[in-house]
Amino acid sequence: MSIHYMIGVDIGTTSTKAVLFQENGSIVAQTDEGYPLHKPSPSIAEQDPEQILHAVIGTISRVVQQSGIAPANIMFVSFSSAMHSVIAIDHTGKPLTQCITWADNRSAECARHLKNELNGHELYMRTGTPIHPMSPITKLMWLRQDHPEVFHKASKFISIKEYVFAKLFGEYVVDHSIASSTGMLNLEKLDWDPEALEIAGITSDHLSRLVPTTYIMQGLLPGMAEQLALLPVTQFVIGASDGVLSNLGVGAIEPGVIAATIGTSGAIRTVVDRPMVDPKGRIFCYALTEKHWVIGGPVNNGGMLFRWVRDEFAASEVETAKRLGIDPYDVLTRIAEQVSPGSDGLLFHPYLTGERAPLWNPDARGSFFGLTMSHRKEHMIRSVLEGVIFNMYTVLLAMEEIIGRPTKILATGGFARSSLWRQMMADIFNQEVVVPESFESSCLGAVVLGLYATGRTESFDIVFDMIGSTHQHRPIKAHANVYQQLLPIYISVYRSLESQYQAIAEFQREQAGE
Repeated sequence: MSIHYMIGVDIGTTSTKAVLFQENGSIVAQTDEGYPLHKPSPSIAEQDPEQILHAVIGTISRVVQQSGIAPANIMFVSFSSAMHSVIAIDHTGKPLTQCITWADNRSAECARHLKNELNGHELYMRTGTPIHPMSPITKLMWLRQDHPEVFHKASKFISIKEYVFAKLFGEYVVDHSIASSTGMLNLEKLDWDPEALEIAGITSDHLSRLVPTTYIMQGLLPGMAEQLALLPVTQFVIGASDGVLSNLGVGAIEPGVIAATIGTSGAIRTVVDRPMVDPKGRIFCYALTEKHWVIGGPVNNGGMLFRWVRDEFAASEVETAKRLGIDPYDVLTRIAEQVSPGSDGLLFHPYLTGERAPLWNPDARGSFFGLTMSHRKEHMIRSVLEGVIFNMYTVLLAMEEIIGRPTKILATGGFARSSLWRQMMADIFNQEVVVPESFESSCLGAVVLGLYATGRTESFDIVFDMIGSTHQHRPIKAHANVYQQLLPIYISVYRSLESQYQAIAEFQREQAGE
């Protein structure tokens, strides 16, 4: 009996990953390809869509070739993708803009206008996307206002996954999951919201055709199959967004089970059986399937801050790591481990790129608080790692108002490679944290959805047989006590600074000539 294989692709903010799995969930081969995020000023965060398309094609072809698997034995390719991106496309399919990512804050003023003057909260209650510059509806408002020549020339406004599928198949389609993160999809009707389209200044013709996350496409455009090292008839499952698929990929699909993810950014999420929103507007609600919805809160500032520490604080440590042939992050982790929990009273608020949950404030800015002459570089390194987890915990506290205390916390994402960071989460959350073996949860979630879409399983429960062994971290009582003392200080500091965030952000924008 021949063994069947499948490919999960995750189009992320900093790289695209492709993982080739056996049907039992074991990994045969994996590869990734990075690309830059262009940030010429604090508000801009763009990418080249062609670079990302090249990365998608390259990772798929390489993972097939590395595996040595015959293309005929690959059942399907299923996709995960980052949310909230916008690309304006002309009638020939040519991009008129770069890919404007979720981290782009140029629509901040439009978001404020929508929130305060255009029934923004009522729109949120229908669409489940918090009003924030990350949201594509605010990006369209900004394009229409600041770049009308581009806006009116555009034939379509699409996400990066839609761009990739249009290049592979010549058709504009968008899955319910990506669509539900635009701020323009009515969750109850699973159709574009007329008032949202009016606010954005577009019609449904400017958007792609809506399809379920289980939608299958076949018949690659001429030449594409050869570039991908696949057969032209290979099934492509459109898939969903990276966040909801990460929940599926770690098995966080039962009531009360929380997935805490820290990659470049981060999120706290749980699965519910119907659309659910927050009267205070703090959480998102995105589609997985018509029977599975994911609610939670995203944070801008996750693993990217560890990279910032590496690049800006640790030149000598990086050089040492290179000389010893070890990962610079391992060196930094060992340095942070020398400092006691709580970093001797040094708190870090990780809002270097503004913040989504829990502040929903694009003007929020980062800060060290409590700094004294007795603090050294290692304190600052540890406090950055702690600050990311403190921020995640404040999101969880908001979610607990809606779903109650979680029964289980599953941690995933690049941060899960660090035992220090994993233990830190257990200590700050004061709850056991379980880490599935597979770090590539979005890719695994994509192939589980693909098995469901192609009829090879009737239930997502199959994921429990595919996840593999786990790490488990129980809170260390003495550490948890320290963090519980610091948490109220952490919260009160960012609340007291809220009135100053806009002033310093406006100053920075003036200095940058924006």
